[in-house]
Amino acid sequence: MTRQGFYFDNRRCVGCRTCQVACKDKNDLAVGILFRRVDSYQVGTYPDAMLYHYASTCNHCEAPECVAVCPNQAMYVDEEDGTVQHDDSKCIGCQYCVNACPYGVPQYLEDVQLTHKCNACIELRSNGEQPACVAACPMRALEFGPIDELRAAHPDAVDEIAVLPDSDKTHPSLAIMPKGAALEADPVAVIL
Repeated sequence: MTRQGFYFDNRRCVGCRTCQVACKDKNDLAVGILFRRVDSYQVGTYPDAMLYHYASTCNHCEAPECVAVCPNQAMYVDEEDGTVQHDDSKCIGCQYCVNACPYGVPQYLEDVQLTHKCNACIELRSNGEQPACVAACPMRALEFGPIDELRAAHPDAVDEIAVLPDSDKTHPSLAIMPKGAALEADPVAVIL
């Protein structure tokens, strides 16, 4: 199995939220539900304040907490590409995965009483396309592919920044090229 994952170039992201909108549109998500979310953060104080944006989604972890706690194996790791997938027919809507994920990724959908999340656009990829968020990014800040290849192509990338939890527990399939500000402690979320 070749584990797939995301590369995010934090230096290129301008916070336009095009990836967020593309994901929302592709998945036909209701108001308030996001599988990819762009958040903005500030570090420092005037006159030395710095801003950065982080586009988050499922990190398709090597040791996913959502899979570990799911009582019905509705959350599972795809044997072919290592992405974390969800089987609606097995989901009982218990929300254990929602509470377990340190990244806050799984979303409970009240209207269908099931949990859903980013599936890395598995159906698009099976047709040779990129995930909707990657294809939509006007700044080309996102890439998707074999995580080892992405890390090799971007050797200065890291798998965590100040706004993310410790990566040692779940081992996310994520590579981030950080802006300097993204590595500074005490980021404050801002609304733009």
